[in-house]
Amino acid sequence: MIIDTTEVQTINSFSTSGFFKEVYGLIWIIPILTLILEITIGVLVIVWLEREISAAIQQRIGPEYAGPLGILQAIADGTKLLLKEDLLPSRGDIRLFSVGPSIAVISVLLSYLVIPFGYRLVLADLGIGVFLWIAISSIAPIGLLMSGYGSNNKYSFSGGLRAAAQSISYEIPLTLCVLSISLRVILQVQLI
Repeated sequence: MIIDTTEVQTINSFSTSGFFKEVYGLIWIIPILTLILEITIGVLVIVWLEREISAAIQQRIGPEYAGPLGILQAIADGTKLLLKEDLLPSRGDIRLFSVGPSIAVISVLLSYLVIPFGYRLVLADLGIGVFLWIAISSIAPIGLLMSGYGSNNKYSFSGGLRAAAQSISYEIPLTLCVLSISLRVILQVQLI
């Protein structure tokens, strides 16, 4: 079979067309949006279960008025939280006060990049995925400290310190457990 050079040029120009690059860029968004949707639904279900279980333990009626069985209560709470007035401290550092919570939330969301959700379903397939996950998730206490310090209030600052200390105290054992398993796997691979 003889292939004409004009056919090869046509195929190459077709594969390097800007249209396919744009389509690939749009297709890449689908897993990210799916992941965000699954996380949001998971949070809604966990909040609903927490309210129902707490109500059963305390022998009281749980959420029941917002939708069937109170399913829409978490959505109502989220809507209320988004529509609340944003109060900024008058004598505080507004930039630190505003950027701090963003850093805490973004570090948590970025940690989902390296978590494999299936055999070939991972957003960023890196060789250092576990270590990057630990590094990114350890940025959250900085956001907590920034928020507490930016308010220019000693009580808010001590609350930010307490939240950061609590977060760090959870991270240290988690990091040691993850690193010990990672080192065990690395040593086992090297022995084979």
